[in-house]
Amino acid sequence: MKAKITFLTVFLLLLGAFVQAQVTGTVVDEEGAPLPGASVVKQGTTIGTTTDFDGNFTLDEVAVGETIVVSYIGYETKRVRVTGTTMTISLTSGVALSEVVIVGSRNPNRTATESTVPVDVIDVKQLSDVAPQVNLNQILNYVAPSFTSNTQTISDGTDHIDPASLRGLGPDQVLVLINGKRRHTSSLINVNGTFGRGSVGTDLNAIPAVAIQRIEVLRDGAAAQYGSDAIAGVINIVLNKEVNELQVTATTGANFTKNANDQTGGVDGETTNIAASYGLPLGDNGGFVTFSGDFDVRDDYSRMAEWEGDIFNLYNTVERFARADGYDTSLLLDDDVNDVIQYANQAGINLNGASTKAELQPILSADNTSAELSARGQERSDYNMRVGQSSLRGGRLFTNLLLPLDDAGTAIYAFGGISSRTGNSAGFYRLPNQSRTYTPAYPNGFLPEINSNIKDQSLSVGIRGSIGDWGVDFSNTYGKNAFLYTIGNTFNASLQNASPTTFDAGGFSFLQNTTNLDITQFFDDMLNGVNIAFGGEYRFEQYEIVAGEEASYAQYTANGQVVRLASQTPAQDFFGNSRPGGSQVFPGFSPNNELARGRSSIAGYFDIEADFSDDFLMSFATRFENYSDFGSTINFKLASRYKVTDNFNIRGAVNTGFRAPSLHQINFNSTSTIFDNLGNPQEVGTFANDSRAANLLGIPELKEETSRSISLGLTGNIPEANLSITVDGYFVRINDRVVYTGQFQGPGTGTELDNLLRQANATAASFFANAIDTESKGLDVVLTHNATLWDGWRLRSDLAGTFSKTKKVGDINASDVLRNAGLVDTYFPEDSRVYLEEAVPRTKINLSNSLSSDAFVFFLRNVYFGEVTEATTIVENQQVFGTKVVTDVSVGYKASPALTLTIGANNVFDIYPDRADPDFGNRSSGRFDWSRRAQQFGIGGRFLFARVSYTVK
Repeated sequence: MKAKITFLTVFLLLLGAFVQAQVTGTVVDEEGAPLPGASVVKQGTTIGTTTDFDGNFTLDEVAVGETIVVSYIGYETKRVRVTGTTMTISLTSGVALSEVVIVGSRNPNRTATESTVPVDVIDVKQLSDVAPQVNLNQILNYVAPSFTSNTQTISDGTDHIDPASLRGLGPDQVLVLINGKRRHTSSLINVNGTFGRGSVGTDLNAIPAVAIQRIEVLRDGAAAQYGSDAIAGVINIVLNKEVNELQVTATTGANFTKNANDQTGGVDGETTNIAASYGLPLGDNGGFVTFSGDFDVRDDYSRMAEWEGDIFNLYNTVERFARADGYDTSLLLDDDVNDVIQYANQAGINLNGASTKAELQPILSADNTSAELSARGQERSDYNMRVGQSSLRGGRLFTNLLLPLDDAGTAIYAFGGISSRTGNSAGFYRLPNQSRTYTPAYPNGFLPEINSNIKDQSLSVGIRGSIGDWGVDFSNTYGKNAFLYTIGNTFNASLQNASPTTFDAGGFSFLQNTTNLDITQFFDDMLNGVNIAFGGEYRFEQYEIVAGEEASYAQYTANGQVVRLASQTPAQDFFGNSRPGGSQVFPGFSPNNELARGRSSIAGYFDIEADFSDDFLMSFATRFENYSDFGSTINFKLASRYKVTDNFNIRGAVNTGFRAPSLHQINFNSTSTIFDNLGNPQEVGTFANDSRAANLLGIPELKEETSRSISLGLTGNIPEANLSITVDGYFVRINDRVVYTGQFQGPGTGTELDNLLRQANATAASFFANAIDTESKGLDVVLTHNATLWDGWRLRSDLAGTFSKTKKVGDINASDVLRNAGLVDTYFPEDSRVYLEEAVPRTKINLSNSLSSDAFVFFLRNVYFGEVTEATTIVENQQVFGTKVVTDVSVGYKASPALTLTIGANNVFDIYPDRADPDFGNRSSGRFDWSRRAQQFGIGGRFLFARVSYTVK
């Protein structure tokens, strides 16, 4: 700590030591209108400022003959040689790919088309004006082909936080930055039946889109530059910094689709989002503080038509007659069966002389669904699940601040935010004829609900400036995510009459604190320019699991005692089936699950980028990182760009990478209800890799994933056609990839494993393991065209596509214990292979067109989604769902300088994925007419929206 204080003291004393001269100027657009918030930087340095509300700037330490770089979102970046002390600089609107980018290079002047690796620059502010999507995951899903994210269904907590991926790799293999600083991940780990099962991603929807200026997507491995998680690439979110502007936006919409309301048609899934942003200037040197936030409400919807399976048996009929007689139906469970016989006779059930429970059981277990539905005045659809979108309600607030301390570029900055979100989703319907339904409390069964409370907070604070010619940036970034469960409209069946219907099931949280020191300098007198950067990072992480109330996790005997031993018998239904314990749909965390585990890591990096000539650029980066829980790793990256002509570049990179197993994967342990491919429930216990259960099965402790990758691409500009193109191919090899195993069943003979499962209230065990090696390869193509038409009309067209393939290679990394026991296929089951290789589109193409004038904006976008495959362990049931094209349209009208009105549609032609074919056996008796395991673009159907934007400058 003393060393840090000493460094900061020296830092502040030496700033501003080499003042050369001062330049003042104004930045304007083609029509001479001032551009507030434009970036003005001395080339090759971090010395810079931003323009004020009138487009004016003052820049120190710049001499006549030197070059400054001026950039502004949506405009061509311009390099201007200083010829005097006063300047007027005009920018031309142009392609976003010419933006100066923060990610991928530590050279402060490198643009996307000049970079050695592919970087997409997405203007979120522009998209928010015309596109139907308002949350960040869906905005990226429809604009960035290499990015995939979809709302999940019947997947526990994953219904509330959408997993996302880049280039088809895992949600935990893409690193997210905000303003170039590492963003913490979610506390939720995906363990149910979705893409990304076994991984931990970043909750992008905790960041309001209104707070974002642009997003930079680096589509290349970058662990040698940024550390763990960057195997697939990096997403850098650049926050809004506009000042003296109030923007208020209200967006509302709903699904107007043929399959709304359980496929009866109409309107459902209503959504409303209200967002606002306002910025204030600070000081006279381009300082600012912006406040951005939003509030949204999203209703649920369902796409299940009608339950087709059994609902009632003859015992349920006996119960109905007993209730009608005022009888307490819980007493029918007693061994005295005279009352059962009495009400069975009243119901007209032929008992064939049966007089004991054993004799009555096979008779009364017979299906009686049709008669009971008629007698109770019900329909099969009354027993539908909610197969579709969960409901959400939440709010987010973000702040971005820059406070210059002098005229030499020294500044304090801070940004961060808070968000709170509550969600509601449902699980599988608990039917009256199932042992998990306590019919004395729920005669018609029940639909259990998962209620989530998700809170997220973050804060990054830093100071940057210069010591001599070296740019220095010292920062600390804190983030925490918490996810708590309340399970409602449910029951602990083993607790019988004593069970509540709402449970506190506990939850988990994840905290991350990262301290960075980054030092950089551009040497314009070496070669044609050399940029050197180095620095260090210290990161602390902590993962916690909080226990719920006892009834949420415990299984009880008929006498109300907690089952702790295999010799104890849980409460049973009339047919002798053990009633499961815990809150139905999501058993709570027990004190045995409760923990608080932390770790730290320390890293150092060195990065050099050299322009050997005007045409040839090379960069090299290396990073050493040491983790307190598994050791050290060192990685490298070598990249190059060759300018064949002024408008044509070839670029390529080779690198090694790694991903540290998350604390969640190392420590998560719980029991949850997971339904198999036939719709049968399993109480699956997830055990940590240092547990006795893992030791018994020969499952080793987790270690880091390692990767090697190579990319090769080209960029081209055709100025006379206002056309730019980038084409990039890549190959990524990942060794020791962490996956979530299949379900290991206990032998059922009273073994130690059986006792461990019983203590966890589980019938099977799963683990996280470095089970496989994978290879990914693909091609990304981006074309951008701008045209100025008649009378001020402008047309922008973007065509982008990704073509990728990921596959498991080599043998499964299983121990001899698993091989000798014949459990290799459980260690990495077939459905896990499909989730990895085929459950998300491997081909995705996006064509966007925006035609605009001073008063109107017409937006048209078509997205092609490639085929996907049903993720199931039964090969014969792996249905392939064909390609689809989804079309978005909108029309915006500027009614006044401040007021803009927009109407439009996502999926205007009401396109759905292919229906599940009954011949493949995946419909689960009508539950899933569309796959829940293979997601292309969701099953919401046509979404119509209207937006009102009010901006005051």
